[in-house]
Amino acid sequence: MGRWLALDVGAKRTGIAVTDPMRIIATALNTIPTQELVSFLKDYFQKEEVELLIVGEPKQMDNTPSQSAALINKEIDKIKVAFPNINIKRIDERFTSKMASQVIAQSGMNKKNRQSKELIDTVSATIILQSYMSMNQ
Repeated sequence: MGRWLALDVGAKRTGIAVTDPMRIIATALNTIPTQELVSFLKDYFQKEEVELLIVGEPKQMDNTPSQSAALINKEIDKIKVAFPNINIKRIDERFTSKMASQVIAQSGMNKKNRQSKELIDTVSATIILQSYMSMNQ
């Protein structure tokens, strides 16, 4: 049974979260520069069996794609070229950054650490993954 990997793709950074091999727990993995995403995935896929990639889909309140959708779609196209056999699912990511900020604020971290954009991106990816897991298990 392969892991599920979730991506919160942004213009500068991508937050990454992963399940355990049994797909019971979602865990924050890393935040990397988006330009290094395919390279990171190549390395990760060599070490771990990944069955599914879940990518956040940014939408406006009226359900139309947000302005960052084109950038994310380009990254997905790069992933599809590099990994033609990987299964990719999209999930609505509206409010994940706000939810991530709230979770971080409640964690008891100091203000400087709470404002880390890298941490917000990774927690957002974890929320995306947890949402997908809740809908599909």
